[in-house]
Amino acid sequence: MDPKLGRMAASLLAVLLLLLLERGMFSSPSPPPALLEKVFRYIDLHQDEFVQTLKEWVAIESDSVQPVPRFRQELFRMMAMAADMLQRLGARVASVDMGLQQLPDGQSLPIPPIILAELGSDPTKGTVCFYGHLDVQPADQGDGWLTDPYVLTEVDGKLYGRGATDNKGPVLAWINAVSAFRALEQDLPVNIKFIIEGMEEAGSVALEELVEKEKDRFFSGVDYIVISDNLWISQRKPAITYGTRGNSYFMVEVKCRDQDFHSGTFGGILHEPMADLVALLGSLVDSSGHILVPGIYDEVVPLTEEEINTYKAIHLDLEEYRNSSRVEKFLFDTKEEILMHLWRYPSLSIHGIEGAFDEPGAKTVIPGRVIGKFSIRLVPHMNVSVVEKQVTRHLEDVFSKRNSSNKMVVSMALGLHPWIANINDTQYLAAKRAIRTVFGTEPDMIRDGSTIPIAKMFQEIVHKSVVLIPLGAVDDGEHSQNEKINSSEAEMINIHTRMPFGSPCAKMPRSHFPILLKLLAAVIIALAQCNVNRSQVWLAGFEQVLIPGVPCVIVTTQRVHLARCPDSGFIKTKELQ
Repeated sequence: MDPKLGRMAASLLAVLLLLLLERGMFSSPSPPPALLEKVFRYIDLHQDEFVQTLKEWVAIESDSVQPVPRFRQELFRMMAMAADMLQRLGARVASVDMGLQQLPDGQSLPIPPIILAELGSDPTKGTVCFYGHLDVQPADQGDGWLTDPYVLTEVDGKLYGRGATDNKGPVLAWINAVSAFRALEQDLPVNIKFIIEGMEEAGSVALEELVEKEKDRFFSGVDYIVISDNLWISQRKPAITYGTRGNSYFMVEVKCRDQDFHSGTFGGILHEPMADLVALLGSLVDSSGHILVPGIYDEVVPLTEEEINTYKAIHLDLEEYRNSSRVEKFLFDTKEEILMHLWRYPSLSIHGIEGAFDEPGAKTVIPGRVIGKFSIRLVPHMNVSVVEKQVTRHLEDVFSKRNSSNKMVVSMALGLHPWIANINDTQYLAAKRAIRTVFGTEPDMIRDGSTIPIAKMFQEIVHKSVVLIPLGAVDDGEHSQNEKINSSEAEMINIHTRMPFGSPCAKMPRSHFPILLKLLAAVIIALAQCNVNRSQVWLAGFEQVLIPGVPCVIVTTQRVHLARCPDSGFIKTKELQ
């Protein structure tokens, strides 16, 4: 059975140690390398159990996109299973009732509860909050899956299943990390909180209301928030994500009547709704991907030479990227153009038509009512409400020129803002240093062309630092057919040649390591380099000293005095009296 998931779980908590060490946030005893070795041994012995649990989670069809009672029941079952698992670990768990979701047709469905869980409340420790979601995109084997999407299946060193990488795998990995420490009867070195929802793929219905309500309670003691819900830009090089695009999802309905027509009886004498809709959708974007809605680019910030240089520094093998995407040709030929149109420019995608005949065979029907669905990925400084007005105005103008007797209605079903962080914040510098230590190279500092609305929500409502640490490779297929987690070592860089002799990682079998295991190795190195005041138990056992004459930057936080020495990479902390 694949060892990746288990080792990924063990690495997650260690990453928190590195980040909190960088921030000097807590002064409780840190786990020595011997403990980390014990954790790894425990994970190796129990990896089959972890993968079996992932298989059970993948088997639950927790589709939040299709608003039907059967899937909603599955969502409730999924959330109950996760809550039960956290409770068995000793967490204080609240499954918060979120009420009803009102659907456009007037019907309503219950919203799955949001899990708020807490492990530890020691005021001398730092507190980390992990966000994840357990709902998934729709999946059907007939849509092109090689295997049953709800049966976790290993094929050629890859584990296939809906939710394996987005986002059941990462959520389960976090829980498994805690379970390893619990099983070894070791005190958690940090307080940990979980906020887990079941409606992320449908726009995180009701989540913002809960975050606002809990900002001075559940989130009050949180130092920073970690999200692992995206991918690297390459198959091999690690990355840190500091921005995501937003999303405005539109529906445009064209209606003649509720019933369909026979094309032999009515063809040629009607303004056909489908013809109107095709014209409307065709007016939105040209063949080069340029959005044709007037004013849509007005708020996009001008491109600078400095920004262009950041794209040049990104590792992206265009041939590999094209092959892994299984497309013949992209719209653009250079790495810089590709990245800019994925991250810093808006894009418009047409997703489908509701009410049209799409079954096999020949049916001579004229749909009486059709709904076109499309979305615009927004970039920083674009405003959701402004985009809504621009799109509506454009479609109304195009429709009026057709002189159609049909009725058109435009609605925005979803409006999510873009998010961007400061890559000079401490947690990003810490993660960057860790990756540099492990890989001997700078990580790709990337944005994500998709939308992770909770990042913006945390930033604006609870005012907490957010860091996105991707777990998977670019070809993991989130939202697509054949979603998977890599399990073959050939898929990844083998990091063992970079491990210090005698480190826990160097003693482990060669296998496929996710990004956070590599950060774990950097944790060990960082701890080994830390200077310690013997009166401070947090770093007891490490006796390296700062290099004389190397200038240090002094930072004072609520609980500690932190000296950062950038030239040496060493840090020194002293608990404030």
